Amino acid sequence: MDRLTKKIEEELHGLSGRAGLAIEIEGKCIYVKSEEVFQSASLIKVPILIEGLRQSERGKLNVDQLVPITNHVGGSGVLQALSCDAQLTMKDLMTLMITVSDNTATNLLIDKLGMEVINSSMGKMGLQQTMLNRKMMDFEAMEQGLDNYTSPLDMVTCLKVFNEGSYLTEESRAAALQMMKYQQFQDRLPAMMDLERVMAANKTGSLPHVEHDCALITYKGKTAYAAVLMDQLDNVFAAKQTISRIGKHIYDYLFEPS
Repeated sequence: MDRLTKKIEEELHGLSGRAGLAIEIEGKCIYVKSEEVFQSASLIKVPILIEGLRQSERGKLNVDQLVPITNHVGGSGVLQALSCDAQLTMKDLMTLMITVSDNTATNLLIDKLGMEVINSSMGKMGLQQTMLNRKMMDFEAMEQGLDNYTSPLDMVTCLKVFNEGSYLTEESRAAALQMMKYQQFQDRLPAMMDLERVMAANKTGSLPHVEHDCALITYKGKTAYAAVLMDQLDNVFAAKQTISRIGKHIYDYLFEPS
């Protein structure tokens, strides 16, 4: 683990921005500004998914319920390109929120689940720095100083919920991981991995001068949880490359003999 730590420190050296990360592999940890607060960007969609699955388990949410697609918003996603009379199930909305980071799907889920309920769920999970204060693409709220926040360590906590513990049932955990594995944005942590050799389930986030990714990576019984958050960036392309190289170092570490 010392060699992996050194390689990651080398990657972060000279970065034109702020970086925080939390990496946990088989009980060993690498933390860099892991509890510092960052704008969450689309990483906030991960705890929203968790609460959606929780409400489904409790019978409060019917994942097969058809929802009319209204109030389209821009940014990432595909629903903004569909006609207003389209209908999708709640499960479809969750899937689109994760796999293509669809903002319209996310806002519909926030309406259905309840912002206060989502925030309460995040507290129950033990998230210390994560807060949902606005919907996606709500520029008026942003002008009023409202934003969504998280930390690297909180994101690792979310990833663990998908893979262990009792916060979600085994069925819900499997559903969540399946959505994450279908992630279409793989240009950060998984970018330099051979995804035929490892399983990588990730969720990215981006805003101007902000690049994030979090991922659960498994190989032959070994599990790595990783969250890398960067902001105040002058060069987002270079930041994405740095995150990709960090992912490659984690990947290589998983193949080292135990």
